[in-house]
Amino acid sequence: MSRFLRWTAVAAAVLLVAGCSGGSSGGGHDEGKRGGSATGTGRTPAAQAPSATDLPATLTAQQLDWRRCKSTGDSAAPGDDWRCATLTVPLDWSKPSGTTIRLSLIRARATGSHRLGSLLFNFGGPGGSGVSMMPYYAATASTLREHYDLVSWDPRGVAGSEGVRCRSDRDIEAAEAVDTTPDTPAEEKAYLQDAADFGKGCRKAAGALMAHVSTTDTARDMDLMRQVLGDRTMHYFGISYGTELGGVYAHLFPKRVGRLILDAVVDPSGDTVGQSENQARGFQRALDDYLKSTGQTPEQGSQKIVNLLRRIDAKPLPTSSGRTLTQTLAITGIVLPLYSKAGWPRLTSALKSAESGDGSQLLALADDYDERDGSGHYGTTSHSQRVISCLDDRQRPTLAQAKRLLPEFERISPVFGAFMGWDTAGWCHDWPVPGQFDTPEVSAAGAAPILLVGNTGDPATPYEGARRMADELGEGVGVALTWKGEGHGAYGNGSDCVDSAVNAYLIDGTVPKDGTVCS
Repeated sequence: MSRFLRWTAVAAAVLLVAGCSGGSSGGGHDEGKRGGSATGTGRTPAAQAPSATDLPATLTAQQLDWRRCKSTGDSAAPGDDWRCATLTVPLDWSKPSGTTIRLSLIRARATGSHRLGSLLFNFGGPGGSGVSMMPYYAATASTLREHYDLVSWDPRGVAGSEGVRCRSDRDIEAAEAVDTTPDTPAEEKAYLQDAADFGKGCRKAAGALMAHVSTTDTARDMDLMRQVLGDRTMHYFGISYGTELGGVYAHLFPKRVGRLILDAVVDPSGDTVGQSENQARGFQRALDDYLKSTGQTPEQGSQKIVNLLRRIDAKPLPTSSGRTLTQTLAITGIVLPLYSKAGWPRLTSALKSAESGDGSQLLALADDYDERDGSGHYGTTSHSQRVISCLDDRQRPTLAQAKRLLPEFERISPVFGAFMGWDTAGWCHDWPVPGQFDTPEVSAAGAAPILLVGNTGDPATPYEGARRMADELGEGVGVALTWKGEGHGAYGNGSDCVDSAVNAYLIDGTVPKDGTVCS
């Protein structure tokens, strides 16, 4: 079962990579999960974070052994500029001298003579592999690399860092037949049973790790990473869910904040239902912009797509592969091209083909999103994503509650509302580990200014989130920059105004005026 929540620039990269190679490379989902604490407030007190002096020397004094990166099962080895290493971190941060796990890192050294330190990247998810994505993003960040080592990592529970696989390829494909917008009691039962089975598979695969992959855990990993890399303060570039992670880091370690850029900003005030409503609104807004670009009104174009999805729900479409296009796969195929304006022509072609009775193109888009390659092998981003987000999410709507929410979701988005509404009940249903948080605590009094970039056409993280994140970070800390553009994320997406502002901030420390707008 896919979820449109929480994904990043990687989804846009899928469109470009798949378009060039015909393959799938890192699909995606995104928004942001909820961070905080398991206490009644739903917030994470900064005092819970261990100080550097409390950590054993086996952690703080470790030396990273940077070696040529190797290929993995899902991605080829990067070029000669890149080196990989592993960092040892505690499994349980409340027991820093206890059991440890190892995280995979990747780095390319700064190319210029005026090196400022390391710039750590998180590309979102949660569940996205930074080790796989960083080399793809390097061209976008080439100006930054003149001054920084470009560094990323696979967060705990992801890919090379104890990555979790909750179900086999065969079982994933079989689950495509599950209706994620159930119409009958039998379909509702199958929907919830599939969710419960997925959670059981994750528990079996992850074991003890399943209770230690929260956003707070990863933020603490980041600070150890900073220390071992030799940086006095944290310089960080977070995208989509990576913005929530950056906000949680700033809350836990405000005095260690250097230059933090948060692009495609998650709304930290949204709980499980609120984030789903945000995304329903964001994807519908992006779809409306797409429809207007094709000469259709949003109302007429959306109704046409709704009618198509209803027909597919009643009778899935045949495809050239022999598989069928279900309603859920069709929605997934529509979602992917909305992450980047570059994908709009593919969406036009796929919808036209589906209207004529051929689901092949929408299925290909859905497969890219779901990281399915030509041999039928699926990536594990969505598995890690669910394990992380369901540990963070304390709010667990029931089936009855989700049904009551459906009219509002469908009002927000005729096309995506039903899927998003049902998803609030199905995503973490009967999850084996209790959820910890309601909303992330990101207040960071005393931190250096943090630059937030919101994009008015962003489908996955609506631009209002940047203003809300700025407000919650605190006066004098959060600085919001708005771009009137399209696609998920702003930096490197075609705006010289945004790129110049971000580069000036990260390289020179120049902070733009809060509320600046780039058209």
